[in-house]
Amino acid sequence: MDCPFCSPPGDEVVISNHAGYVRRDRYPVNHGHMLVIPHRHIGGYFQCDEKEREGLWKLVEEAKGLLDDEISPDGYNIGINIGAAAGQTVMHLHIHLIPRHHGDMDDPRGGVRGVIPDKRIY
Repeated sequence: MDCPFCSPPGDEVVISNHAGYVRRDRYPVNHGHMLVIPHRHIGGYFQCDEKEREGLWKLVEEAKGLLDDEISPDGYNIGINIGAAAGQTVMHLHIHLIPRHHGDMDDPRGGVRGVIPDKRIY
């Protein structure tokens, strides 16, 4: 198995704990986009155990604090794609933390609802 998240280069790890690590997204959708990734190779969020979930969400909070200090975003999107039907392309769980700024798109209303464009604005 050749998983890009199972053995990250040490210089890519920004934060880590018992459950996982944080790295910057190699293909960011916005400046500062980070990924929170479990150490254990699991396909999706619902395969996490309770200790992993707690540790991963702690990493989300720590990464948010780092981004607050670095770039002071106006908001965030947090997303998890689970399964190919939901757009997951790397079958190792990862949580997207995407900083947002006023004006980074014309009309951000609907946020994560934009995964189905026709349903974003309601």
